[in-house]
Amino acid sequence: MATDVVVLGAGYAGVMAANRMLAAHPEVSVTVVNPRPVFVERVRLHQLAAGSGAAAHDLAEVLHPAAVVHLGTAVQIGADRVLLADGTALPFDVAIYAVGSGAGVPAIPGADRLHSPAEFERAMDTAAALDGLGDGAGVVVVGGGLTGVESAAEIAEAHPDLTCTLVGDPVAHLPGATRRFVAARLRRLGVRVRPGRVVAVTEREVLLADGEAVPAELTIWAGGFTVPDLARRSGLPVDGTGRLRVDATLRSTGAANVVGVGDAVTVDGQDHIRMSCQAALPLGAHGADTAWALLAGTDPQPLSLGFVAQCISLGRTSGVVQLTRPDDTARGGALRGTLGAFGKEMVVRGTVWTLRRQARGHGYPFPKGPAAAPDPIAAPR
Repeated sequence: MATDVVVLGAGYAGVMAANRMLAAHPEVSVTVVNPRPVFVERVRLHQLAAGSGAAAHDLAEVLHPAAVVHLGTAVQIGADRVLLADGTALPFDVAIYAVGSGAGVPAIPGADRLHSPAEFERAMDTAAALDGLGDGAGVVVVGGGLTGVESAAEIAEAHPDLTCTLVGDPVAHLPGATRRFVAARLRRLGVRVRPGRVVAVTEREVLLADGEAVPAELTIWAGGFTVPDLARRSGLPVDGTGRLRVDATLRSTGAANVVGVGDAVTVDGQDHIRMSCQAALPLGAHGADTAWALLAGTDPQPLSLGFVAQCISLGRTSGVVQLTRPDDTARGGALRGTLGAFGKEMVVRGTVWTLRRQARGHGYPFPKGPAAAPDPIAAPR
């Protein structure tokens, strides 16, 4: 059976989808479209931004060798072909939409001054900017979520000569014991925590809604993610944030031969699915199964996905693995400190190890049918 599958994006979900499809169905032709020749570990971008670690692997290390890589960016998804920015038109029987997410851009004065740890190139720019600061320079990280807390801790540990402030309420959604541990760790690293809302950024300050001005030679925005507008521009149904709407089997609600996986999709009836590596891997695997069902003319199965933990690094030697219920709400147990750092590191390494095994033809960790998390713990964003 001569069939063409085009995978748009080579992040966690896209690589997983391509690998699973080719491992199970080598007769399928799979083309992966990606803007760069590397696989980016999104969950390590705060390390790249701080200058404390790398976050990229050659695609050949993690992608099945039968996959054809086309470097480029999709600009339009048609009925049976994808148009790329370089003018190439790639025909497909099924397209897997895995374009991922990027840094949010706030609508405030001075937003063009903001740095970000949420995208590969911008994280490298942030690292260079940090290295160019003098002793005692002020760095402000905006955002109390996982990315903001991880970035502030990593920067403070890697650059003790700088003055680091985190604007936000750190991990406010987690249990009190975990919040207190995170707050204590940030204090030990010298991070000042300042609740508040940023309304403007200047060359030397971050201005808060209450009128306070926080000194900042460098401001890093970690206040949320946005998704590419490819689905919207292609006339496919999207939610209010621009994410592709898919049904319980991951088929687009507006195109029967488009399957959505990863950060850039929203699954009808499953609002608990958070943008994360932990969700991207099973979404990618299930998306490959749905794509195969469409090619084979059988009924795809609905997704079943539950979370198990939220992982937070607090520098290289401390962290938290907060256990959660399947709907991603926190429950009592947690690993904190050195054990938390070790737990997260093993999860992050295990993710790349799994993809590398797939690329070498050693199978894939998911049974056929509804997807489930591949490891006891996976690394959320």
